[in-house]
Amino acid sequence: MRVHAVPLAAPLAALSIVLGSLLAAPSQADDGKAHGILNEFKIGVLHHDTDNLWSGFRRESGADINLEAIFSPSYDVLSGTIRPAIGASINSSGNTSKVYGGLRWQYETAENLFFGIGLGAAVHNGDTDLKSNDTKALGSKLLFHIPLEAGYRFGGKHALSIYFDHISNAYTQDANEGLDTLGLRYGYRF
Repeated sequence: MRVHAVPLAAPLAALSIVLGSLLAAPSQADDGKAHGILNEFKIGVLHHDTDNLWSGFRRESGADINLEAIFSPSYDVLSGTIRPAIGASINSSGNTSKVYGGLRWQYETAENLFFGIGLGAAVHNGDTDLKSNDTKALGSKLLFHIPLEAGYRFGGKHALSIYFDHISNAYTQDANEGLDTLGLRYGYRF
């Protein structure tokens, strides 16, 4: 097993600075109350490199701690809302970790259920070529990021959800083993 410690330090520091400044930045919502431009913050625990999903097999181990910020600028499309999001998944076993950003479309029902899907890009600290049997060959440091989420919102501000995401280069490179995560997240809406 190899350990990646430093390659994501700078992006994670930048993510922390951005999140801190967004939490403090006021804006005016339709209800007249002051809100920051951060719409929702999510934290979760994800099973890393989940077997038998989109990428098909597992090489890497551990759990991922997932942090994500979803922003207030939004566009209404197909009865849902599109918002920008950034996040990071940090692997507990020193395997592939990633930072990502993109657009997220989310549909919410009157029964407080929601479904989201997104498209964006991710940068990771894993291998691009097959170097051992316990790491994925992801082909490129810059990958597509596709998240799916379904959950329940309660108390107006809180949410619990099942979250899946997939990263791969969509066969733009010879190596493209892809990596899937699956787990639970808690969200707090501001």
